[in-house]
Amino acid sequence: MTSSPLLTEDAFVALSDERSDIFVSAVTAWEMATKFRLGKLPEAQLLLPQFISDVFKENFRLLAIEVHHGLRAGLLEGSHKDPFDRMLIAQALEEDLTLVSNETAFDKFGVKRLW
Repeated sequence: MTSSPLLTEDAFVALSDERSDIFVSAVTAWEMATKFRLGKLPEAQLLLPQFISDVFKENFRLLAIEVHHGLRAGLLEGSHKDPFDRMLIAQALEEDLTLVSNETAFDKFGVKRLW
């Protein structure tokens, strides 16, 4: 939604393709708001007030956190401690989705990742 120059060409093309079903996890909103509150993501100030309306404007779909996601996240093997990452991994695995992320640590969980 910000056309970040950090986004790879492959990721930008996939996210721009109107035929793609793009899901935005509740985890993403939670993580952005948390990092903004802690002063670690000041640029989120522009995104957060209209986050949900922007998601819909882009024709993205919201992905809620469900109990089965929580169970999967909690049971994931490995030492990865970031709760946001663990939930995104669990959601991607449970829903058979591809994560758009530069986090190579996700690969060891068998999640499909685009970057």
